[in-house]
Amino acid sequence: MPKKVVVGVVTSDKMNKTRRVEMARLVKHPKYGKFIRQKTVCIVHDENNESKLGDTVEIIEAPPKSKRKRWNFVKVVAKSRLVDVTAMRLAAKEQAKAEE
Repeated sequence: MPKKVVVGVVTSDKMNKTRRVEMARLVKHPKYGKFIRQKTVCIVHDENNESKLGDTVEIIEAPPKSKRKRWNFVKVVAKSRLVDVTAMRLAAKEQAKAEE
């Protein structure tokens, strides 16, 4: 049986060699017909710590590595476009001091 390959977004990179990846989906309510947003959370093994918070990644099914870790990292599909506001403010202050 082939292994599942899915694409999701990294929502946590605080652990070493481990990432939390979410896959969002829409599900139609059986009775009311309204579409509901749901998510699937996977704990992924990232051997080289290549992915970062907000990256879109491709993962593949794998034999269990620990209690909850059942997926392996394949590649980064798209890098994160999140902006670190604190770093931008600090850089702006340093630039203003340098100009004076």
